[in-house]
Amino acid sequence: MSEFEQPEKPMRKVRSFVRREGRLTVGQQRALDVLWPQWGIEASGGLLDFKQVFGREAAVTLEIGFGMGDSLAEMALKAPEQDFIGIEVHRPGVGRLLAQIEEQGSDNLRVFCHDAVEILAQRIPDASLDRVLLFFPDPWHKKRHNKRRIVQQPFLDLLRLKLKPGGIFHMATDWQDYAEWMMVEMNEAEGFENVCGANQYSPRPDYRPITKFERRGQRLGHGVWDLVFRKGAS
Repeated sequence: MSEFEQPEKPMRKVRSFVRREGRLTVGQQRALDVLWPQWGIEASGGLLDFKQVFGREAAVTLEIGFGMGDSLAEMALKAPEQDFIGIEVHRPGVGRLLAQIEEQGSDNLRVFCHDAVEILAQRIPDASLDRVLLFFPDPWHKKRHNKRRIVQQPFLDLLRLKLKPGGIFHMATDWQDYAEWMMVEMNEAEGFENVCGANQYSPRPDYRPITKFERRGQRLGHGVWDLVFRKGAS
């Protein structure tokens, strides 16, 4: 039985996301029905063997919350020597990304449709990821909702386990308050160092595509903050 046929499983008490799922387009539904067996990964099944998943040994990047998948598809297309895994809870985005994978012929990208924290804990081996990306997560901007922000110490402790020594955690947000929150949390997190120096935001790395949403924000004068941290060697 596929992920899309299962009843929703109980989640942890505090989620960092809300399912705001709209109606699937015909193309998205077709992608879920036809393409999922080839490029989708089920949430259950124990720890992954990346060599078995991709048929080779290569650097692995995992993106948490890829939205509609445009930037992840572009990164995978531009770096065929690397392997990519995307996690997203919203089925329209998953369907769209699957269709993009088919269209561009990428075989270095796989997809989960599930809660990222559960996937990290249950399916990703320790010290296996070269890079983790978290681009424009839900900022939960109301103070009473801040507890739902994904960048908090328990999540960072889990992430540290999954990154290789020297692995990169790259965050980006267009909410200044969340950027400042991330910086505080990362400064307090054990085993990470800011690649640009203490309390410094990073220039956008070339590998992070500029999305249509981001370009619109730039035209409106909105800022974007990138934070890039490295896991220590020990």
